[in-house]
Amino acid sequence: MKEHLPDKQSRRSIVATLLSIEAAAVLALGTYLVVKALTSDLQSVTALLGVVLFALVGGVGLLAAARGFRNAKNYGRSPAILANLIALGVAYFQMQAHLWAVAIPLALISLLTALLALSIIPE
Repeated sequence: MKEHLPDKQSRRSIVATLLSIEAAAVLALGTYLVVKALTSDLQSVTALLGVVLFALVGGVGLLAAARGFRNAKNYGRSPAILANLIALGVAYFQMQAHLWAVAIPLALISLLTALLALSIIPE
């Protein structure tokens, strides 16, 4: 059977790049929330801190997973797959809310990243 996927190193590079893009998006969202909170009436400081902390940990985690893929290590594989499966769930609920401009790109990048990460079989 002929394989139609790029070679393993190319897939690692693609996954690392996609994870870096996802990390940048999560960190940008956290930054946006901080700026938004500082420029408007803040109802719940603890809720904001929780969301910002979650965005920071998530973004750094995605960057660590990307680094693992770039360095041909397997420690980034499971977190990358898990994060992208969660993102697929988020995309589903965005679709239910008819937020297509968010849902479609999120679903595409998450599905592509998860499938490519799954296709890289550890040695």
